Amino acid sequence: MILEFINVVLEIFVQYFELVSALIIIYGGLRTIFRILRIEVFKKPGSYQRIRKEFTDRILLGLELLIIADVLETLRRRSLDDILLLGAIILIRILLSHFLSKEEEEYNFD
Repeated sequence: MILEFINVVLEIFVQYFELVSALIIIYGGLRTIFRILRIEVFKKPGSYQRIRKEFTDRILLGLELLIIADVLETLRRRSLDDILLLGAIILIRILLSHFLSKEEEEYNFD
């Protein structure tokens, strides 16, 4: 009974983190498109580097939240296959985060 309750709670948190992650990435994408349109269509001043940096920040945050969701999902299932899959997913996301962070450092913004 307690294990079922823990599984339900973990599933709720998994869905929450996945949803929040998706919303952050979607918001970042929409905001990026809007800001590019402001520069291109309405000829407002702006910096593409700053736009890319802000979008990269949102992608990184979204990836970190997805890692949390994956860890919680693995806690729910607890099989060797799930643990190996989690390890591969986390490795891929860490590599993505690393390279996005390197790219972000090139912008030299605070």
